Amino acid sequence: MQPFTATVIDIIKGIPEGKVMTYGQIARLAGSPRAARQVVRILHSMSGKYRLPWHRVINSLGEIAIKDDESKSLQQLFLQGEGIEIGENNRVNLERYQFHP
Repeated sequence: MQPFTATVIDIIKGIPEGKVMTYGQIARLAGSPRAARQVVRILHSMSGKYRLPWHRVINSLGEIAIKDDESKSLQQLFLQGEGIEIGENNRVNLERYQFHP
């Protein structure tokens, strides 16, 4: 496993319940600020194997970025189940819910 991948996995595992982080924020913390898409790939391919709280990762606008309606609804349910409010335009208030390790 590449060091960047391992770091991304550790960061995602560290997001506490009731908080979110953005793809870009995770990429920056992992040492590669322009690798937000790589964070998406890691989440997609490794969430199950490493039991990552994938639902706590959203885009920089506070939106759920998943296009598939079923997965998008599932992410929204998981976030709401942790007390995160989904506001207008299906956005999470990053000022309130963003985790800054």
